[in-house]
Amino acid sequence: MNQNSIIIRHYASPCGDLLLGAYGDKLCLCDWGTEQPRALVGRRLANRLYAGYEAGACPVILEAVRQLDEYFRRGRSVFDVPLLLVGTEFQQQVWRQLQEIPYGETRSYADLARTLGRPEAVRAVARASGANALSIFLPCHRVVGSDGSLTGYAGGLEAKRFLLALENGGGAQTGYAR
Repeated sequence: MNQNSIIIRHYASPCGDLLLGAYGDKLCLCDWGTEQPRALVGRRLANRLYAGYEAGACPVILEAVRQLDEYFRRGRSVFDVPLLLVGTEFQQQVWRQLQEIPYGETRSYADLARTLGRPEAVRAVARASGANALSIFLPCHRVVGSDGSLTGYAGGLEAKRFLLALENGGGAQTGYAR
């Protein structure tokens, strides 16, 4: 495999197809789709890493698959796959905040903006969350509107609803937890 490649592999989750990608020994992609990552995410990764995409498998992808399988069986609530965050400094700050949202809980974009010390940056936080290339591992599905409503999600609202229900014991997502 080429040294300047993002190694990609398809993963069929119970709520939709994911594309996993690794660069070196870190996971850099867990995106909704089967063949290529979303256009903006895919271009950002390829451009910043000076890499193309190549189908295959590697140890970090195999570990990511194992941990996703455990997560979907409700046997894992925290991931420890090494991650490569590829984005601006602000995006990376937002993504690190996503990792701090506990399993089974939700936060609003406004909550995240306040935590970052930038309460006026709600829309910027929402855009950064939407640019997340590591869905599930950086749990942007745990971010909801200020009124507790489900907001946009790269995997679709049904996948978001599924993930939130999974984390809440399979019951219906009943609202916003602080």
